[in-house]
Amino acid sequence: MRHTSIAILSALLSCAPLTTFAQVEIDDDDDDEEDIEVFDPATGEDEDIALPEGMLTELDSLLIEWNAKSYLIPEGDCTAGENPEFDKDTYIHRLQRLPNVIEMPYNDVVRKMIDLYTGRLRRTVSLMLGTSNFYTPIFEEALEAYQLPLELKYLPIIESALNPSAVSRAGAVGIWQFMITTGKQYGLEVTSLIDERKDPIKASYAAARYLRDLYSIFGDWTLAIASYNCGPNNVRKAITRAGGETDYWKIYPYLPRETRGYVPAFIAANYVMNYYCDHNICPAATNLPASTDTVIVTRNLHLDQIVALCDVPAEEVKALNPQYRTPLIPGDSHACTLRLPTPAMNAFIQSGDSIYNYHATELLTGRKEIEVAQDEVGTRRSKVRNGRRGRSGSRSSAGSTVTVRRGDNLGAIARRNGTTVAKLKKLNGIRGSNIRAGQKLRVK
Repeated sequence: MRHTSIAILSALLSCAPLTTFAQVEIDDDDDDEEDIEVFDPATGEDEDIALPEGMLTELDSLLIEWNAKSYLIPEGDCTAGENPEFDKDTYIHRLQRLPNVIEMPYNDVVRKMIDLYTGRLRRTVSLMLGTSNFYTPIFEEALEAYQLPLELKYLPIIESALNPSAVSRAGAVGIWQFMITTGKQYGLEVTSLIDERKDPIKASYAAARYLRDLYSIFGDWTLAIASYNCGPNNVRKAITRAGGETDYWKIYPYLPRETRGYVPAFIAANYVMNYYCDHNICPAATNLPASTDTVIVTRNLHLDQIVALCDVPAEEVKALNPQYRTPLIPGDSHACTLRLPTPAMNAFIQSGDSIYNYHATELLTGRKEIEVAQDEVGTRRSKVRNGRRGRSGSRSSAGSTVTVRRGDNLGAIARRNGTTVAKLKKLNGIRGSNIRAGQKLRVK
């Protein structure tokens, strides 16, 4: 089956500079700060809420990704301009202008998150704007397939900062940050050889199904988004503790610390990905990647075999097939998908069986059958034990002869070995009935 590549969208809009500027001040003493302080009107005091892990992703970890190194050109000077300050009404007006189904209200917590994205995280936003051109078409296609609001395409921004290799402290993996149990529940294969949580396409469709199911539980997108972060049980508990309230902002104090910041961060992500120009943030420049095709592999295949015969860099093969945890594609166990650049795919098809046979002995080393070795002492012990059994009338190591014991007769030997006297005579060429102790007789 053939697919076109993840296409880069049309040329990015240029950002027009504004005439007045005033740097927004946020607590930026520690770039690794994991909490932010916000005012809680219910208590009249400031409180700390945890930032989503996608807002803690280091810029360097995004820049080492193959897509970023191959197709993104970070705009070092573009984000150096001052971040203008706007009044509350401007933020409210902009949020209301977004063509969204999901409610996007303004409050102090949302403002804090917007200030983080447009301030301390502005270079990360620049990179995510460029990276989103790779992934947004995938997200939108999956969401549209299940008739979900397209603004959910910004959820991976706060989950992983669009890093397909992201791994959380809790063990969530991939661009949509699936835990292993939830991933398997939604059809993502996770074994020692394969982790489909890292496959942006399969994970996007799994995430769309999961979000659909969460919405069916609560009938509210804000609560569904909160559930994506902390699980539906925690949201139910918060609803119960809030006296049955089903408004996210009313159950807010009863949610886990990170979830209290999660929905505000989602609103802020929607804001910054649409109004970045107004904050003098420029997207990282992008180059168009080569088109790709896919093929179904039904035999074991090694990365080195692909690299050698298809003239494609190993790093590119790994980036296009992130679901494989080792260099082995286990086609013997079940059909597996392989994605390659179109020229490499043509070479793959033309190679036929030769690609599977290339250095197969060295690269595909798993043994299907093996004998258990015995040392010399073990072998001698086996012979001694077999000899003892033979002297007592048991079968020898060959399993077809016995040794006659003192006092034995053909009838007794026949009964012990499940045969007849006539057969014993025939097998051993005995005409009468005389046998002697120590004599070996065939019984089969």
